[in-house]
Amino acid sequence: MAQYAILIFDDAAAGDYTPEQQAASQRHADDLVDSGAMIAAYALRSADTSLRGDAVTDGPFIDAKEVVAGVCVIEAPDLDAALDLARRNPAVQWGRGGVEVRPVAGGIAPVAR
Repeated sequence: MAQYAILIFDDAAAGDYTPEQQAASQRHADDLVDSGAMIAAYALRSADTSLRGDAVTDGPFIDAKEVVAGVCVIEAPDLDAALDLARRNPAVQWGRGGVEVRPVAGGIAPVAR
């Protein structure tokens, strides 16, 4: 089955999710786990430091109105099925961000050394 990364975007100025939004996000994640589609998911904090070449700067790499607030990797039979799962993400409904779906081209699993 193919893997897809769902990038979850949020308005940089919107602040933290409300308790209700956090609960809705958790329910959506639980649904993905229960369906067997979820591979991994991570909420991200705002960027403190970025690197570009030898330059180290404070803040995000790109100055944008929206920021990547989280990422989720799912398995789905095709892009249409991945879009259906992504469409259920409450972030799509809140009007302060949204999601982007990208096919995963490859990955590296951690290996004990």
